[in-house]
Amino acid sequence: MKFSKPLRVQVIGFWVSMPFIVLAYNAILYPGHFLTDWRVWAVSWPLIYGIGIISWYLHIQYDHAIRRRFPSLKETRKRIAFKALTNPLIMTPSVLLIFWVYDVFHILGYELRTVDLKWGYLIGLAINLLFDTLWEVLYLLDKYRESLQEKALLEKMSMEHEFENLKGQINPHFLFNCFNTLSSLIQEDKTEAETFLDELSKVYRYLLRNNETGISTVEKEVRFIQSYYELLRTRYGDGLQLNLEIDRRYYPYHLPSLSLQLLVENAVKHNIVSRQQPLVLEIFTTAGNKLVVNNNLQRKSMRPPSTRIGLSNIRAKYRLMKQEGFQVVEGENNFMVVLPLIWNTN
Repeated sequence: MKFSKPLRVQVIGFWVSMPFIVLAYNAILYPGHFLTDWRVWAVSWPLIYGIGIISWYLHIQYDHAIRRRFPSLKETRKRIAFKALTNPLIMTPSVLLIFWVYDVFHILGYELRTVDLKWGYLIGLAINLLFDTLWEVLYLLDKYRESLQEKALLEKMSMEHEFENLKGQINPHFLFNCFNTLSSLIQEDKTEAETFLDELSKVYRYLLRNNETGISTVEKEVRFIQSYYELLRTRYGDGLQLNLEIDRRYYPYHLPSLSLQLLVENAVKHNIVSRQQPLVLEIFTTAGNKLVVNNNLQRKSMRPPSTRIGLSNIRAKYRLMKQEGFQVVEGENNFMVVLPLIWNTN
């Protein structure tokens, strides 16, 4: 048989309550002189304490056995039903043992009275209900806290897994588009292709470094988008314009990494970019800790197939971080995305 070590709260409960229990039983056994007779203190108190320790220990072992058999929150009803047997199996025999011992051995002249059994049983029942209820409530609180911790851990693991999936989507997608641009440049202008390739290596190095955690500071994202814009200008020249108005006080704030790059890439992919019809990109901060990416709309007549990686990727990251405020607003003449800036990344 496996014996369980009593919990700290159970030990404290025993030593705090036992003096009152012993006092109550001595009041039943020796009414009128249970406080004044020194023999009651010298003989009866230690004896009832001894029987009480045995009863308490058996109660603890039974309680822990039921917990091991029915440990989950879903099994609470079964656990309570079996604990109800504590009274007939442990408490009642313990009460009977006290009065039997005192009667058989005539301890301090005691003789059994029927009314004593009634009061002894009621005291035992009250003690049993009190402590079983207390222990069960504490057990339920511990289990509920454990379930919350497990849920939080599962959510964290799920979040990390989804972040890895999202990061895995970005790099191949970005590289694929850049190689397409490089392929076109090689046919048109080899010198420009070399410049483009040099810029691409710088940008991609930055992309790899800052896509590890899934989040980045506004300052880093702005610097990166400036480098990325220079790369795009190699391909589009004056057909693409970028206006940046970023309040420096927002530099320490955070947002999902590569958000600006994905939005700029989407704008270039789905709109006409030419000297005659320049695509104007505006990136600026506003009150309420928001960063806005806006571009004029001049849709291509033949729309390229969409992988839906850009916007859905950013939206998914905000959802995983439990951050609200991400907005996509499409008007007749412009397309705007609002990115909430995060101060506390935890």
